[in-house]
Amino acid sequence: MSAVGEFRFSHPSIALRWAGATHPGRRRKVNEDSVFASFPVFLVADGMGGHASGDVASALAIEAFRSLKGRTLADVTSVEESVERAFDDVRSQAVGEPVGGTTLSGAVLVDVDGVAHWLVLNVGDSRTYLYADGELEQVTVDHSVVQELVETGALRRDDARRHPHRNVITRALGPGEQHPADAWLRPAERGQRLLVCSDGLSGEVDDVELAEILGDVASPAAAAALLLRRALDAGAPDNVSVVVVDVDAVALDEAELFDTHVQTLDDTIPREGR
Repeated sequence: MSAVGEFRFSHPSIALRWAGATHPGRRRKVNEDSVFASFPVFLVADGMGGHASGDVASALAIEAFRSLKGRTLADVTSVEESVERAFDDVRSQAVGEPVGGTTLSGAVLVDVDGVAHWLVLNVGDSRTYLYADGELEQVTVDHSVVQELVETGALRRDDARRHPHRNVITRALGPGEQHPADAWLRPAERGQRLLVCSDGLSGEVDDVELAEILGDVASPAAAAALLLRRALDAGAPDNVSVVVVDVDAVALDEAELFDTHVQTLDDTIPREGR
């Protein structure tokens, strides 16, 4: 197991603790997942391709966000530029090289009119959850065949985790047709716990158990370690990556925070033929 460790950081508008871990799983020799957890960026990328170097694709996607690391909140424009760079870098590397694709999910803390917000991003079937007030919410929506079947009513959600095509995704960073990333903007609030994971976790541990662990285990490092252990105990045939982030304090009162809605980065992600 490779552990990101537990860290603490205080910014004038927000105080955080976070931790993460990644493991190749029970059946894989190579870990194609990449994890980046450093204020204000918390991301997981799940590489695909095996001998086509999915690990290279996931590392390239993560590297595109490294310039945001620092002691200040990011801005939305900088995050959009990093997303565009991630698409370009993975796609460029794939030209003439045996490079696979990768998912990308997670959140970046951004400044919106002086208020710290989570800018949640997603391409593929890695996931970002928010746990608060005893409730677990999956913020991201999987880009997968089974998700489309669930949305059309052709498949029950309870059956999705056992469907033979559960690992077939409909969007990724890499060669082939390119689709935009989804994005959601949420105010950061005291008491929130963010969970970012590859499908090596969500495919083995259901939402009920995820919520129990996130609600019962106080330390981000202990929560990340236990989540990883539960996935491995369940068999974890795929790579498993977990990042847990706690919001310990925010500068503004809760009454001053406001809700926002789903956004899509359509205009900032290069598409095929553009």
